[in-house]
Amino acid sequence: MGRPNPSDVQPHIPVLIGPLIAAVSPVSGHWLDGTFGAGGYSRALLDAGAQSVTGVDRDPSALEMAAAWAADYGDRLRLVAGNFSELDHYAGQPLDGVVLDLGVSSMQLDQAARGFSFAKDGPLDMRMAQSGDSAADLVNTASEAMLADILYHYGEERASRRIARAIVAARDAAPLTSTLQLAGIVAGCLPRPKPGQSHPATRSFQAIRIAVNTEFNELVQGLMAAERALKPGGMLAVVTFHSLEDRIVKRFFQNRSGNAAQTNRYAPARAEDATRFTLITKGAVAPDAAELAQNPRSRSSKLRIGQRTEAAAGPVDPASLGVPVLPDTPRHATRPRSDKKGHR
Repeated sequence: MGRPNPSDVQPHIPVLIGPLIAAVSPVSGHWLDGTFGAGGYSRALLDAGAQSVTGVDRDPSALEMAAAWAADYGDRLRLVAGNFSELDHYAGQPLDGVVLDLGVSSMQLDQAARGFSFAKDGPLDMRMAQSGDSAADLVNTASEAMLADILYHYGEERASRRIARAIVAARDAAPLTSTLQLAGIVAGCLPRPKPGQSHPATRSFQAIRIAVNTEFNELVQGLMAAERALKPGGMLAVVTFHSLEDRIVKRFFQNRSGNAAQTNRYAPARAEDATRFTLITKGAVAPDAAELAQNPRSRSSKLRIGQRTEAAAGPVDPASLGVPVLPDTPRHATRPRSDKKGHR
């Protein structure tokens, strides 16, 4: 895919950057921005005093667009094409900080050709790395049961079975190829939204995007990689945008800070319960009124920060983080049960 048209991309505003910089100050040493995007967090860290930043992104367009300004920072900014799930391989040295801004970026949403937006007509793509199976591949080949499970578990869409049935009926007539085509099918299955409510296709597009990009696996692996890469005293700052990914991050920090819920107070301590992070933010930090006015897209964002201790890194059980898991559903042919009271 070619370089995006600048007129098709809105100015990027890093979400919660003010509270983030304030919480990790004084900023120094070497940081890694695992979701480089338009570079807003990397620039803010460098301007705040970071000696150097490694920017990692699996989207080739992000690194291409940075060419226009990255040279301003000389060798203080190093760009790497890759997934943040492997960030410890790109660090080059123990890190003073890691920042992750999860989900789809504003830059990707604003480019209709990337296929992330239900508000702009474009090819049904949604691939962050611009390679591998696309959203069109998924919705045109997955079984009805698989589609329903993806929509329910990755998007918390209560009408998942109804929507999956409509998708299969539509693709039987002709393959689904555009974002507005899919958005219209989803909207036709749900009540018209009231003023102030989100678009009916919001949850479905989120679920399909997560499935296409294996986002939950990337997140768990990325949190583990950050734990391995950070030096004692290093900071891990994570910005989330929906409840499922925030639950994973919240439980990761709880578990790694010794604050996980104990089901049996008489059970012996386990190696994985060692305190590997100290919580810097007590709960999630949300945008204030001024940021919401400046950047409405920040409304669902949450920031959580932990500081690495001297305890050795260790394994993480994804189940303990509440990672959604799809049932063992056949990818083809089998038909799901009918809805009950409008639910799945």
